[in-house]
This record gives sequence, structure tokens and C-alpha cells, in this order.
Amino acid sequence: MAEVTYYVALPFVFSDDGVAPGEATECFSANAAVMRAEALARKPGHAGAVAFSRSGDPATGDFGDAKLIRKFGDVPDDLSAL
Repeated sequence: MAEVTYYVALPFVFSDDGVAPGEATECFSANAAVMRAEALARKPGHAGAVAFSRSGDPATGDFGDAKLIRKFGDVPDDLSAL
């Protein structure tokens, strides 16, 4: 199967330990992920959000590292776990 790229908006919510990732939303394009992340960052209870992409082969589960597109608000500096 060919390599595919997923675009994702991921909010960060306030937690007892600072901020924690919320529920990710898959988007159709990089621009859609940026717009969704910006909207999520403004929701009450959300500290911020990021838009990122990941490319890989869904058949094998082999994906490269996430590539940050844009971040909004208060999000962790280390996003390597994406």
C-alpha cells in the first residue's frame, strides 16, 4: 500500500499535572488541521492545541515522526510522544 499522510488537530486540556492531551481530530488537509487546532485552543477548559501530520503505511503500521505544523496557546515544549 502507498504511504499516506494524516493531518491531526490535538487539543491540550488543563489537568492536575498541568496540561494533558485531549481527543485528537483527524482532518482532511494541513490547512483544516490548523483551523481546527486554533478553534480547539479557544474552547473553555483547553490550554492550547497543535496541528501536526504523520506519514506512513497503514497496512504495516510503520509511521514516521509527527511533524508539527502549528501550535496555539499553552502546549508542552516536548511533543515527541505524538
